[in-house]
Amino acid sequence: VQLQASGGGLVQAGGSLRLSCAASGRTSSNNGMGWFRQAPGKEREFVASTDWKGSSTSYEGSVRGRFTVSRDNAKNTLYLQMNSLKPEDTAVYYCAVSLRSAASPIQSQYRYWGQGTQVTVSS
Repeated sequence: VQLQASGGGLVQAGGSLRLSCAASGRTSSNNGMGWFRQAPGKEREFVASTDWKGSSTSYEGSVRGRFTVSRDNAKNTLYLQMNSLKPEDTAVYYCAVSLRSAASPIQSQYRYWGQGTQVTVSS
């Protein structure tokens, strides 16, 4: 599975961005998918995930209510709608495909990773 993340950029605090992650190669439609992020000098952390159907989702506490994860299996694409962005959301955002069908915040359960897309939120 190859993953291509896009949609990052520079936005002011309070603004919105929509990230996309296109999957190709072996299908990922039966696998959970997730978004993670890594800020400078910090470890990569969980952001949001969805199960294989897109019906069950989970979020990291600081983004719950502001970010929405979704997927379109017909297009093999994962999305992350980010609203009310804050400077602390600044990071490289990565999409990943899980070995399991359920949504999960556990990084070790993810097998395939995209190259990342930079999100910068100015104050």
